[in-house]
Amino acid sequence: PPSGDSHLLLLTLIVTVAMQLTFFFVAATFKFDKVTDFAGGSNFVVLAILTFILSESYSTRQILILVFVLVWGLRLSLFLLVRILKIGTDNRFDETRDDFLRFLGFWVYQMLWVWTVSLPVTFVQTTQADPSFGSPEDVAGTIMFIIGLTIEAISDQQKFSFKNDRANAGKWCDVGLWTYSRHPNYFGEILLWWGLFTMSSSVFGPADNNGEGDWGYVTIIGPIFLSFILLFVSGIPILEKKSDKKFSNNEIYSRYKKRTSCLIPFPPGIFERIPFIVKQVFFFEWPIYNEANVGSSNSPGNNLMDE
Repeated sequence: PPSGDSHLLLLTLIVTVAMQLTFFFVAATFKFDKVTDFAGGSNFVVLAILTFILSESYSTRQILILVFVLVWGLRLSLFLLVRILKIGTDNRFDETRDDFLRFLGFWVYQMLWVWTVSLPVTFVQTTQADPSFGSPEDVAGTIMFIIGLTIEAISDQQKFSFKNDRANAGKWCDVGLWTYSRHPNYFGEILLWWGLFTMSSSVFGPADNNGEGDWGYVTIIGPIFLSFILLFVSGIPILEKKSDKKFSNNEIYSRYKKRTSCLIPFPPGIFERIPFIVKQVFFFEWPIYNEANVGSSNSPGNNLMDE
């Protein structure tokens, strides 16, 4: 590793900025949406490979985490690339594509997202501490990652197939895993990155004892940042608001929203009978996801058995 950058934080930041700016200039110059999401997912892969190679310490944990990031990043990047190639344009950028600074703002956000969320992987790939693989953190993190990736991949494909069926035009996806969660792909995404952090946490103590400092614990900002973005900024709030606006007068949608967990997959027949306060505390059923008061029988004081 370069002198003074033993954990490659500066190098990974430079690579991320350079990679995203390159894709930005392509997208801005040619008004080309097809590289945007691919640039994000593939950047994670590049950082994982780069830190793994430069660290020159190839432990079982490091190899497994590299494989996990490669599988996740390549699957997501290729899936999003195929999707945008089929769709043609990304309507998220309809109001910013022709505004250089606003469009650049998205790419700066993407730089921050990639570099910050990658921090646990960057740390574990560059530490010289190598406790034996198989700790409770390793096992729990591996299980969390596999479950999260499986849920994300399956739900992405289910929604993609649903949207590509002309018979479903103008409908919301309520098939497969979407029967149990309104956002199962986001649940999988959050779970798998918390899994990678959990695996990485196996080396925090040994790294500190090894003289590398205890900053490994600070890398928890990676999964926290991801969770915050999906829960409060560009993930669930935007999609919920969009769906509520489109289907606010649809009684079937109202019932779907009432019966279906926002994030954590759960049997709908049981979910609709859970007390509202429990939904708020344990199932992320917050007012910001229901500004239009769709499915209002979910609010306190209503009888959930009245239908």
